[in-house]
Amino acid sequence: MSQRINKFLGDTPGKTLVRLLIISFVVGIVMSTLGLTPVDLWYKLQDFVVRLYNLGFDAIWRIARYFVWGAMVVVPVFLIMRLLKVSR
Repeated sequence: MSQRINKFLGDTPGKTLVRLLIISFVVGIVMSTLGLTPVDLWYKLQDFVVRLYNLGFDAIWRIARYFVWGAMVVVPVFLIMRLLKVSR
């Protein structure tokens, strides 16, 4: 059972908790610096969904374009990282 939990969490529960605390702290600092709160992010997400709905099918093509643009950067970086990891 313990191995399943470790596999799910990616590490021991204690180390995972410490990692999450550190990441949460850093994200909190960044959000504070940018003047954002979780509520602001929620409202921005809601506004995005409403604008998406109002735009109709044009928004679908716009989102598809975002996926393609992102994939043009992410997929090569992913492949390079995997190739470098295999060569070790």
